[in-house]
Amino acid sequence: MRGRGRKQMLVGLGLVMVMGLAVYLRLWTIDYRFSANETELLRRQFDLASREAMDESAVWRKRYDDEQVKSTSCQNELVKIKQLLKEDGATGSNKKLDLLQKENIDLLERLESLKQELESEKLKCSMRQI
Repeated sequence: MRGRGRKQMLVGLGLVMVMGLAVYLRLWTIDYRFSANETELLRRQFDLASREAMDESAVWRKRYDDEQVKSTSCQNELVKIKQLLKEDGATGSNKKLDLLQKENIDLLERLESLKQELESEKLKCSMRQI
């Protein structure tokens, strides 16, 4: 029984191999039937598809480059604006500080003059009482 099962399996394997060879030969003959015109047509279609893909790729690359330029210019402009604001902020703060210091000095001088005026008025009052 074992021998018979092996024999059937070998026969089945051989039959499958013969069918595979037949299919292969059939495909080979179909492929061989292509004429020179069909081959040239396929080549032209492939070239056309290749050119279209390259054109589309170039369009997308141009869009990317344009956006890159815009992004770089915006980034540079932002850096300039930040730098100007930083400089103006420091300059503005220094100016305000200078003005406040001058105002403080003026107020101290005014306070001193008012103190002297008050002292003189006190002396006048004390002289009148005497």
